[in-house]
Amino acid sequence: MTRSHDAVMAYWAAAEARDWPGFAALLADDVVYELPQTRERILGKERYVQFNVEYPGDWHLAVEMAVGEERHAATWARFVLDGEEQQALTFFEFDDAGLITKVTDFWPEPYEPPAGREHLVERY
Repeated sequence: MTRSHDAVMAYWAAAEARDWPGFAALLADDVVYELPQTRERILGKERYVQFNVEYPGDWHLAVEMAVGEERHAATWARFVLDGEEQQALTFFEFDDAGLITKVTDFWPEPYEPPAGREHLVERY
C-alpha cells in the first residue's frame, strides 16, 4: 500500500462514518473539488466539508477499488442514496505533506445539480 492509497481509504471511511473532523484532517486548506458532469467546483476545505455535511438523503458508500501512487490516487466506489445505487470514479491529487489538494468525481450520467448548494459551489 502507498500513502496515497491509505489516504483515500481513510477519506472514504471518514465520509461513510460522517466523521467530518477526520475527513477535514485529510484535506489541504486550498483543496479543489470538481464535478465535471454538473460543471461545479468547490474551493477550500471549509466549503468542501460543508458540502458533504449538507449532502441530502441517507447515503452510504463502499469502495470497490482503490489505487494510489506517489501524489495521485483513484477510487471506484458504489454509492447508495435512498435505496438507489450509483457508481463513481474519483481521482485525487496530493501535496508534499500527503494532504488531498484536488478531488474530481465522475458519475455515470450527466445531470443537473440538486438545488440548495449554490452557496457552496460555482458553475463552470
